Order: sequence, then C-alpha cells, then structure tokens
Amino acid sequence: MSDQNSKANDIVERGLRPNVTGQTTRHNGAPVASENISVTAGPQGPNILNDIHLIEKLAHFNRENVPERIPHAKGHGAFGELHVTADVSQYTKAKLFQPGTVTPMGIRFSTVAGEKGSPDTWRDVHGFAMRFYTEDGNYDIVGNNTPIFFIRDGVKFPDFIHSQKRLGRNGLRDADMQWDFWTRTPESAHQVTYLMGDRGTPKTTRHMNGYGSHTFQWVNEAGEAFWVKYHFLSRQGVENFTDAEATEMAGINADHHRQDLYEAIDRGDYPVWDVKVQIMPAADAENYRWNPFDLTKTWSKKDYPRIDVGHFVLNRNPRNHFAQIEQIALDPGNLVPGIGLSPDRMLQARAFAYADQQRYRIGPNYRDLPVNRPINDVNTYSNRGPMAYFFDDEDQPTYSPNRFEKGAGYLDNGEDSSSGQSYGQAADVYVNPDPHGTDLVRAAYVQHPEDDDFIQPGILYREVLDEAAKQRLAENIAGAMEGVSESVEERCYWYWSSVDEDLGQRVKTAFAAKK
Repeated sequence: MSDQNSKANDIVERGLRPNVTGQTTRHNGAPVASENISVTAGPQGPNILNDIHLIEKLAHFNRENVPERIPHAKGHGAFGELHVTADVSQYTKAKLFQPGTVTPMGIRFSTVAGEKGSPDTWRDVHGFAMRFYTEDGNYDIVGNNTPIFFIRDGVKFPDFIHSQKRLGRNGLRDADMQWDFWTRTPESAHQVTYLMGDRGTPKTTRHMNGYGSHTFQWVNEAGEAFWVKYHFLSRQGVENFTDAEATEMAGINADHHRQDLYEAIDRGDYPVWDVKVQIMPAADAENYRWNPFDLTKTWSKKDYPRIDVGHFVLNRNPRNHFAQIEQIALDPGNLVPGIGLSPDRMLQARAFAYADQQRYRIGPNYRDLPVNRPINDVNTYSNRGPMAYFFDDEDQPTYSPNRFEKGAGYLDNGEDSSSGQSYGQAADVYVNPDPHGTDLVRAAYVQHPEDDDFIQPGILYREVLDEAAKQRLAENIAGAMEGVSESVEERCYWYWSSVDEDLGQRVKTAFAAKK
C-alpha cells in the first residue's frame, strides 16, 4: 500500500507547518536579526532584557515539554488503516465495523512502569492503544499486550502504579514494594503470571499481540446488546526475548522497539494485525462461570470462539514524534454509537482518569490538537480555556437550549426530549440497562400530581403579592427584556402567561410602553 493512497496520510499531515525558507522569524512573524549572536551591552558586557528573541527563545525552550504520563510514559507509535473484511453488523451498528469499511487510525505502544527514558525491553506489560478516526468521531481502544490486568477495581489503580514506581527516600525502584503489593492483592496472580513469562519481554512491538483487555458493549441497529472482547493478532508472529536477551538489549539500545517499528515502516515492511472479537450474548453474562466484567479474567475461547472482523495495517510513520505521539490523547471514554462501556469497574474508572490526565498534561482544549481532532465536524458548547484554538461564529450561542436549535434533544418548550430514554438509547451511547445492577436511564424527576413548572410561581403571584408588587414585578421583567429579539419576546409572553394570564398581559403592556 503506497503512502499516497493511505488514509493515514491525511491524519499525519494535519497540522504540518508549511516549509518556509530564508530568514527566520519570531513567533509574531517579525524577522530575526541573528540566531547565533545575542545582544549585549558592549562586546564584553552582559545580555540585555530587550533582546526579545533571546528571551522568547529561552522561555519557549523551558516550556517545550509537557508532563509525562504517569503510567505508560515511554511510548512510540504509527498510523495506518483498519480494514473490515467480515460482517459483524448483526452485533454492532458502529460504522467503523461495517463490511468493506476502511478507517484511518493511530496507535501508541508503550511500557507501563518506566519513565520516558526507560528501556523498551525492561520486563513489563506493554500498552497497545489505538484511535480510529470514524465518521461518528474518534473511537479509542486503550489496551495492552495481555488480555487481562493486575486489578479489577479502579480505586486500586494509583496504589498499583505507585508500587511499580520508585521509593520516596532514594528514588530507586524496589522489588519489595512491588511484591508486597502483588502478594497482598491476589487478583494480580493471572497478570503477574503473564508478566513473568515470555510475554513480559516481547522482541518488538511488531511481534506481539494486542487486546482490548476490558469487556465492552456492542449494540446493533435493533438495539440488541452484546458483550465483546477485542483481540489483535500479529501476522508477523509472536516473538519474545529471553530475560537475558531483554536485559542485554536494554543496555545496547534503550529505544529498540521504537527504532524497529519506525525502520520497518520506513522501508515498506508494513506490520499487520488481524482483528478478531469474542461475542457474548447479554443474557449469558448473568450465569457465566467467571464474572465476564472482571479485568483479571479471560473468556474461554471454547465457550466464545474468536470471530473474524478484519485487519489493520501500520503504513505511515509520524511526521513529528512529540506532536503526534507524545500529544495523542487516547481515552477509553472516546466512544461512538454502537459501542459502549460495561460494568467493568476498571474500564469505568479509566473513562474518567485518562481524559483528566490529558487535561492536566496538555490543557482543557487538548482535543483541538490536529492529532486529537476528529475527522467529522465538532459541534460543542465547550469553549474558552487555555489555548482555545477554535472559536464559534459570534452569532452562535454558548448555552443550551437556545433559539438556534444548536443543541440536540430539546423540544420547543425547553423540555429535554431524551428524558425517559435508557442511557444506551441516546445518541451518545455508553451502556444499556444492565441486569447486574441498577438500570441506567436518562430520565427527568418522577412526576408527582402537581409537578408543573408554573404552578408554584403562579401561587406566589396570585396569593402572596399585592397589587402594587404585581405591577412592579411586571415592570421589572419588561425592563430586563430590553434588547431581546422578536422571537424571544414572544416566548417571554408565553412564559409569563403560563405563570398567570394577568402577569403575561401586564408584562406585554409594560414592554410595549418602553418601545
């Protein structure tokens, strides 16, 4: 597959600054007199503060890195396409999984415990995180090279990561605290068995399998729900270092995995992974022999054989590692219609924690960076914040509901039309009602006999206010309405007439008197 025909090419080229030759400029576009000699007070004198380019250059340099991720700090990645060659539409309506679909994607491989400069081949679980740029927005699968994990509840995640990091007193890694945590957390045994075996030291990222690890939900066009697990099987085969080989490679080349993937793609040796899923009918979850939402457990392939979906190929290296790999903000909460979460407690915790870490690392507008921006249009009421890269037309409202009907789900009277829907039936599918716990719904308060929005303000107007207070109220309202559009003026009369017909008429009369 050529670079020119690659959908990944469109993603990688986004945000590329045009090549400019000739004299360099400051960030404001003004020409720089010299990149090599700063301004001083005489040939032997000190630098001066009004050498603006010197100050600007050093200040930017001091801030050019963002905080590293706490887990998964060391990483590398590439871009490519997902090709769906089988028909799984009976299980999900998600557009990226429909037969014949080709979807551009990015991927970030990583280690869990080590810092950004740590060796790729230290014994560790390896992150396998993917973003699919779909017609319905970004869909992220943030998994590992193992089908399970150390813990099953997100409340333990900070403790687990702390046990893998460094001691406070000397900054050194410590086997004692690592094993202290594992042996006091027996649910870790399955993952630690994987970690201490061959899969803890993959030879390259091209020669390891990946897994979504969690249980996710698929929903089809009929609204039927299924539980699903993702498997990504390397066509290159699975190859691992021995412990001695991994240790040796850590000393020879700390970036062995990063270099291997980059050079393979650069020479046209594009790695491919087959995409398969295990599907569990929703009704089976209640009595399956293991809790199907427990991240420390797998599903037997005898019980639920893997089903073909297609394959993905990595055929494009990033143009800039920092912009496109360090700042790609992968998030299990990035879901699209037809795909949702599950009662997996680790997954639900990660859906908050990952996005929150990116807000800290990069800023609240991190989704507007080229590598994080979806390929479809974004229509959101979120605005402002540091580094607001995009802004709405000045006539667009920043609130909902509004008269421009920018916000979905509202009726003309301001009532939310999605009220009463099951959570998974709304446009932003997350999870359908679940038999294992309280059903999730998007519902208004339960209505009582007199739960009308206008009954109590009407009582206040008729039974509490005297005649003078009623008139002052109407005139105050009319004064506050100055500057409203004609359409909003009419809604104001409907609003106050719904409280009381007399009040509505008084407001109308008072406002007309001000025109």
